[in-house]
Amino acid sequence: RRVHTRLLFPRANKPETHIKMQNDDGEIVDIYMPRKCSATNTVIGAKDHASVQINVALVDPESLRATGESTTYALCGALRSMGENDDALNRLTQEDGILHKVFDPRFKK
Repeated sequence: RRVHTRLLFPRANKPETHIKMQNDDGEIVDIYMPRKCSATNTVIGAKDHASVQINVALVDPESLRATGESTTYALCGALRSMGENDDALNRLTQEDGILHKVFDPRFKK
């Protein structure tokens, strides 16, 4: 679905411009949709410019080629500033069954 902006002029003699975000079906949609951090489950704010969204491609185990599907992870800037994003990504991909046998400090022998 594509989202586009329409400028609507209610009357020709009024200089006011109303901007509405509408999709192709004419439904009004919001401009900003907040995301949640996949690791900490906190809302990622609009001004969190250090946050990232990573798509991890799923791979066919027999042919070792990407299947075209992916799993999306969003990581907040606070997690990245603490240097915990690599551990969080390893934990999340292990829980989803993408990575196997990655070192995890919680399971020390």
